[in-house]
Amino acid sequence: MGAIILSETTSESVLIVDGMALLFRGYYATSSGGYIMRTSTGMPVNGVYGFLKYLLDAIGTFKPTHVICCWDMGSKTFRTEKFDAYKANRGPAPEELIPQFDLVKEVTASFNIPNVGVIGYEADDCIGTLARTYSPSTKVQILTGDHDMLQLVGENTEVIIMKKGQSNYMVYTLDTLMEEKSLTPAQIIDLKGLTGDTADNYPGVKGIGEKTATKLLIEYQDIAGILENLAALPKGVRAKIEAEIDMLHLSRDLATIRLDAPVACALEECGWSMEREKVISKFEELEFKGLMRLIG
Repeated sequence: MGAIILSETTSESVLIVDGMALLFRGYYATSSGGYIMRTSTGMPVNGVYGFLKYLLDAIGTFKPTHVICCWDMGSKTFRTEKFDAYKANRGPAPEELIPQFDLVKEVTASFNIPNVGVIGYEADDCIGTLARTYSPSTKVQILTGDHDMLQLVGENTEVIIMKKGQSNYMVYTLDTLMEEKSLTPAQIIDLKGLTGDTADNYPGVKGIGEKTATKLLIEYQDIAGILENLAALPKGVRAKIEAEIDMLHLSRDLATIRLDAPVACALEECGWSMEREKVISKFEELEFKGLMRLIG
Protein backbone atom coordinates (compact mmCIF):
# COMPACT_ATOMS: atom_id res chain seq x y z
CA MET A 1 0.00 0.00 0.00
CA GLY A 2 3.04 2.29 0.38
CA ALA A 3 2.78 4.01 -2.99
CA ILE A 4 -0.95 4.66 -2.69
CA ILE A 5 -0.70 6.24 0.76
CA LEU A 6 2.18 8.44 -0.39
CA SER A 7 0.25 9.63 -3.42
CA GLU A 8 -2.39 11.00 -1.04
CA THR A 9 -0.08 12.59 1.50
CA THR A 10 2.90 13.90 -0.48
CA SER A 11 2.20 17.34 -1.89
CA GLU A 12 5.15 17.41 -4.30
CA SER A 13 5.46 15.08 -7.26
CA VAL A 14 7.75 15.03 -10.27
CA LEU A 15 6.65 13.76 -13.68
CA ILE A 16 9.63 12.39 -15.63
CA VAL A 17 8.68 12.19 -19.30
CA ASP A 18 10.12 9.72 -21.81
CA GLY A 19 10.33 12.29 -24.61
CA MET A 20 10.98 9.94 -27.54
CA ALA A 21 8.10 7.66 -26.53
CA LEU A 22 5.68 10.61 -26.70
CA LEU A 23 7.18 12.08 -29.88
CA PHE A 24 7.10 8.83 -31.87
CA ARG A 25 3.61 8.02 -30.59
CA GLY A 26 2.49 11.54 -31.55
CA TYR A 27 4.06 11.22 -35.00
CA TYR A 28 2.46 7.87 -35.86
CA ALA A 29 -0.92 8.79 -34.36
CA THR A 30 -1.16 11.89 -36.56
CA SER A 31 0.35 10.51 -39.78
CA SER A 32 -1.43 7.15 -40.02
CA GLY A 33 -3.59 8.34 -42.91
CA GLY A 34 -0.53 9.57 -44.83
CA TYR A 35 -1.19 13.26 -44.10
CA ILE A 36 1.63 15.20 -42.42
CA MET A 37 0.69 18.43 -40.65
CA ARG A 38 3.00 21.28 -41.72
CA THR A 39 3.31 25.00 -41.05
CA SER A 40 2.76 27.47 -43.90
CA THR A 41 6.55 27.45 -44.46
CA GLY A 42 6.44 23.66 -45.01
CA MET A 43 7.94 22.60 -41.65
CA PRO A 44 6.50 19.22 -40.54
CA VAL A 45 5.09 19.56 -37.02
CA ASN A 46 2.72 16.60 -36.57
CA GLY A 47 4.96 14.70 -34.12
CA VAL A 48 5.43 17.80 -31.96
CA TYR A 49 1.68 18.48 -32.06
CA GLY A 50 0.91 14.92 -30.94
CA PHE A 51 3.67 15.06 -28.30
CA LEU A 52 2.12 18.19 -26.78
CA LYS A 53 -1.38 16.70 -26.68
CA TYR A 54 -0.05 13.68 -24.75
CA LEU A 55 2.15 15.79 -22.47
CA LEU A 56 -0.56 18.32 -21.56
CA ASP A 57 -3.12 15.57 -21.02
CA ALA A 58 -0.78 13.77 -18.60
CA ILE A 59 0.04 17.00 -16.73
CA GLY A 60 -3.71 17.74 -16.46
CA THR A 61 -4.44 14.18 -15.29
CA PHE A 62 -1.63 13.66 -12.76
CA LYS A 63 -1.08 17.30 -11.70
CA PRO A 64 2.66 17.14 -10.96
CA THR A 65 4.41 20.03 -9.21
CA HIS A 66 7.58 19.36 -11.25
CA VAL A 67 8.14 18.17 -14.83
CA ILE A 68 11.32 17.07 -16.62
CA CYS A 69 11.80 15.51 -20.05
CA CYS A 70 14.49 12.94 -20.94
CA TRP A 71 15.80 12.22 -24.45
CA ASP A 72 18.00 9.75 -26.29
CA MET A 73 21.11 11.46 -27.65
CA GLY A 74 21.88 9.40 -30.76
CA SER A 75 21.90 5.68 -31.45
CA LYS A 76 25.40 4.87 -30.15
CA THR A 77 25.41 3.97 -26.45
CA PHE A 78 27.33 1.69 -24.10
CA ARG A 79 24.77 -1.00 -25.01
CA THR A 80 25.65 -0.91 -28.74
CA GLU A 81 29.31 -1.26 -27.73
CA LYS A 82 28.50 -4.42 -25.76
CA PHE A 83 26.23 -5.91 -28.44
CA ASP A 84 26.46 -4.75 -32.07
CA ALA A 85 22.95 -5.90 -32.92
CA TYR A 86 21.32 -3.87 -30.12
CA LYS A 87 18.42 -1.96 -31.75
CA ALA A 88 20.03 -2.67 -35.14
CA ASN A 89 16.64 -3.88 -36.41
CA ARG A 90 15.31 -0.33 -36.37
CA GLY A 91 15.25 1.51 -39.67
CA PRO A 92 16.01 5.23 -39.94
CA ALA A 93 13.44 7.64 -38.49
CA PRO A 94 10.79 8.85 -40.98
CA GLU A 95 12.15 11.78 -42.99
CA GLU A 96 9.43 14.17 -41.78
CA LEU A 97 10.20 13.36 -38.16
CA ILE A 98 13.93 14.20 -38.29
CA PRO A 99 13.55 18.03 -38.18
CA GLN A 100 11.09 17.61 -35.31
CA PHE A 101 13.74 16.17 -32.95
CA ASP A 102 15.23 19.63 -32.30
CA LEU A 103 11.90 21.40 -32.62
CA VAL A 104 10.24 19.33 -29.88
CA LYS A 105 12.99 20.31 -27.44
CA GLU A 106 12.47 23.98 -28.26
CA VAL A 107 8.76 23.56 -27.55
CA THR A 108 9.45 21.71 -24.28
CA ALA A 109 11.84 24.51 -23.25
CA SER A 110 9.11 27.11 -23.99
CA PHE A 111 7.16 25.48 -21.12
CA ASN A 112 10.24 25.89 -18.86
CA ILE A 113 10.57 22.09 -18.77
CA PRO A 114 14.25 21.02 -18.67
CA ASN A 115 15.42 18.74 -21.50
CA VAL A 116 17.87 16.13 -20.21
CA GLY A 117 20.02 13.61 -22.08
CA VAL A 118 23.55 12.22 -21.96
CA ILE A 119 25.60 11.02 -24.94
CA GLY A 120 26.40 7.32 -24.60
CA TYR A 121 23.33 6.60 -22.46
CA GLU A 122 19.66 6.10 -23.30
CA ALA A 123 16.82 8.24 -22.01
CA ASP A 124 15.85 5.21 -19.85
CA ASP A 125 19.13 5.52 -17.93
CA CYS A 126 18.59 9.25 -17.35
CA ILE A 127 15.03 8.53 -16.18
CA GLY A 128 16.21 5.76 -13.84
CA THR A 129 18.99 7.91 -12.39
CA LEU A 130 16.74 10.91 -11.80
CA ALA A 131 14.00 8.71 -10.32
CA ARG A 132 16.51 7.28 -7.86
CA THR A 133 17.69 10.81 -6.98
CA TYR A 134 14.22 12.29 -6.42
CA SER A 135 12.27 9.36 -4.95
CA PRO A 136 13.60 9.49 -1.35
CA SER A 137 11.97 12.90 -0.86
CA THR A 138 9.42 13.34 -3.66
CA LYS A 139 6.83 11.17 -5.34
CA VAL A 140 8.06 10.21 -8.84
CA GLN A 141 5.84 9.36 -11.79
CA ILE A 142 7.43 8.17 -15.03
CA LEU A 143 5.40 8.72 -18.22
CA THR A 144 6.25 6.27 -21.01
CA GLY A 145 4.94 3.58 -23.33
CA ASP A 146 7.88 1.31 -22.58
CA HIS A 147 7.27 -1.71 -20.32
CA ASP A 148 11.06 -1.99 -19.65
CA MET A 149 10.53 0.92 -17.25
CA LEU A 150 8.50 -1.29 -14.90
CA GLN A 151 11.83 -2.25 -13.29
CA LEU A 152 11.88 1.31 -11.88
CA VAL A 153 8.65 0.97 -9.87
CA GLY A 154 9.31 1.52 -6.17
CA GLU A 155 7.77 2.59 -2.86
CA ASN A 156 7.64 6.18 -4.08
CA THR A 157 7.96 5.68 -7.86
CA GLU A 158 5.06 4.90 -10.18
CA VAL A 159 5.37 4.06 -13.87
CA ILE A 160 2.54 5.39 -16.02
CA ILE A 161 2.19 3.36 -19.21
CA MET A 162 0.35 5.16 -22.02
CA LYS A 163 -2.15 2.83 -23.60
CA LYS A 164 -3.99 3.21 -26.91
CA GLY A 165 -6.08 6.36 -27.16
CA GLN A 166 -6.11 9.70 -25.37
CA SER A 167 -6.21 9.78 -21.54
CA ASN A 168 -5.77 6.01 -21.28
CA TYR A 169 -3.13 5.13 -18.69
CA MET A 170 -2.11 2.14 -16.64
CA VAL A 171 -0.42 3.29 -13.42
CA TYR A 172 1.97 0.70 -12.01
CA THR A 173 2.73 0.68 -8.29
CA LEU A 174 4.42 -2.21 -6.45
CA ASP A 175 0.93 -3.62 -5.81
CA THR A 176 -0.46 -3.30 -9.35
CA LEU A 177 2.76 -4.69 -10.84
CA MET A 178 2.50 -7.77 -8.61
CA GLU A 179 -1.23 -8.12 -9.37
CA GLU A 180 -0.77 -7.94 -13.12
CA LYS A 181 2.61 -9.59 -13.72
CA SER A 182 3.19 -11.61 -10.51
CA LEU A 183 6.70 -10.09 -10.49
CA THR A 184 8.72 -7.56 -8.52
CA PRO A 185 10.50 -4.67 -10.33
CA ALA A 186 13.87 -6.49 -10.05
CA GLN A 187 12.34 -9.60 -11.63
CA ILE A 188 11.31 -7.55 -14.69
CA ILE A 189 15.03 -7.32 -15.51
CA ASP A 190 15.47 -11.10 -15.16
CA LEU A 191 12.35 -11.63 -17.28
CA LYS A 192 13.96 -9.61 -20.10
CA GLY A 193 17.21 -11.56 -19.65
CA LEU A 194 15.31 -14.80 -20.21
CA THR A 195 12.90 -13.72 -22.97
CA GLY A 196 14.98 -11.04 -24.72
CA ASP A 197 13.33 -8.06 -26.36
CA THR A 198 12.33 -8.02 -30.01
CA ALA A 199 11.95 -4.21 -30.03
CA ASP A 200 15.54 -3.75 -28.78
CA ASN A 201 16.81 -6.73 -30.79
CA TYR A 202 18.49 -8.90 -28.17
CA PRO A 203 17.48 -12.55 -28.00
CA GLY A 204 17.56 -13.73 -24.37
CA VAL A 205 17.26 -17.54 -24.30
CA LYS A 206 15.88 -18.87 -27.59
CA GLY A 207 12.65 -20.78 -27.06
CA ILE A 208 11.79 -19.31 -23.65
CA GLY A 209 8.72 -17.10 -23.67
CA GLU A 210 7.17 -14.86 -21.04
CA LYS A 211 4.97 -17.58 -19.54
CA THR A 212 7.85 -20.01 -18.90
CA ALA A 213 10.15 -17.21 -17.73
CA THR A 214 7.54 -15.89 -15.25
CA LYS A 215 6.95 -19.40 -13.89
CA LEU A 216 10.70 -19.90 -13.37
CA LEU A 217 11.06 -16.53 -11.62
CA ILE A 218 8.10 -17.16 -9.32
CA GLU A 219 9.68 -20.48 -8.33
CA TYR A 220 13.38 -19.52 -8.14
CA GLN A 221 13.26 -15.71 -7.58
CA ASP A 222 15.98 -14.67 -10.03
CA ILE A 223 18.39 -15.85 -12.73
CA ALA A 224 20.98 -16.86 -10.13
CA GLY A 225 18.34 -19.03 -8.42
CA ILE A 226 17.32 -20.60 -11.72
CA LEU A 227 20.95 -21.43 -12.59
CA GLU A 228 21.52 -22.98 -9.16
CA ASN A 229 18.55 -25.27 -9.76
CA LEU A 230 19.18 -26.26 -13.39
CA ALA A 231 19.11 -29.94 -12.47
CA ALA A 232 15.53 -29.60 -11.22
CA LEU A 233 14.22 -28.00 -14.43
CA PRO A 234 12.39 -29.87 -17.20
CA LYS A 235 14.97 -31.29 -19.61
CA GLY A 236 13.93 -29.09 -22.57
CA VAL A 237 14.05 -25.85 -20.55
CA ARG A 238 17.38 -26.78 -18.98
CA ALA A 239 18.91 -27.54 -22.42
CA LYS A 240 17.75 -24.17 -23.80
CA ILE A 241 19.26 -22.26 -20.87
CA GLU A 242 22.53 -24.20 -20.93
CA ALA A 243 22.92 -23.51 -24.64
CA GLU A 244 22.49 -19.76 -24.12
CA ILE A 245 24.15 -18.99 -20.77
CA ASP A 246 26.35 -16.17 -22.13
CA MET A 247 23.47 -14.58 -24.05
CA LEU A 248 21.28 -14.86 -20.96
CA HIS A 249 23.77 -12.83 -18.90
CA LEU A 250 24.35 -10.34 -21.72
CA SER A 251 20.60 -9.89 -22.30
CA ARG A 252 20.05 -9.27 -18.61
CA ASP A 253 22.80 -6.65 -18.63
CA LEU A 254 21.34 -4.93 -21.72
CA ALA A 255 17.89 -4.89 -20.06
CA THR A 256 19.19 -3.26 -16.88
CA ILE A 257 18.41 0.45 -16.70
CA ARG A 258 21.42 2.22 -15.19
CA LEU A 259 20.77 4.28 -12.07
CA ASP A 260 24.13 6.05 -12.14
CA ALA A 261 24.13 7.90 -15.47
CA PRO A 262 26.15 11.15 -15.32
CA VAL A 263 23.03 13.32 -15.22
CA ALA A 264 21.71 15.78 -12.66
CA CYS A 265 18.86 18.25 -12.52
CA ALA A 266 17.97 19.87 -9.21
CA LEU A 267 14.27 19.56 -8.37
CA GLU A 268 13.97 23.34 -8.09
CA GLU A 269 15.04 23.63 -11.74
CA CYS A 270 12.03 21.68 -12.99
CA GLY A 271 9.09 23.24 -11.12
CA TRP A 272 5.99 23.26 -13.33
CA SER A 273 5.53 26.98 -13.98
CA MET A 274 4.27 27.69 -17.48
CA GLU A 275 4.70 31.29 -18.68
CA ARG A 276 1.64 31.59 -20.88
CA GLU A 277 3.02 34.37 -23.13
CA LYS A 278 6.19 32.39 -23.88
CA VAL A 279 4.15 29.30 -24.82
CA ILE A 280 1.64 31.27 -26.90
CA SER A 281 4.47 32.86 -28.86
CA LYS A 282 5.88 29.38 -29.67
CA PHE A 283 2.41 28.06 -30.57
CA GLU A 284 1.86 31.02 -32.91
CA GLU A 285 5.20 30.38 -34.59
CA LEU A 286 4.19 26.74 -35.20
CA GLU A 287 0.57 27.65 -36.08
CA PHE A 288 -0.81 25.43 -33.31
CA LYS A 289 -4.20 27.19 -33.05
CA GLY A 290 -5.91 23.95 -32.02
CA LEU A 291 -3.71 23.61 -28.93
CA MET A 292 -4.32 27.12 -27.52
CA ARG A 293 -7.37 25.88 -25.55
CA LEU A 294 -5.22 23.27 -23.80
CA ILE A 295 -3.14 25.92 -22.04
CA GLY A 296 -6.12 27.79 -20.59
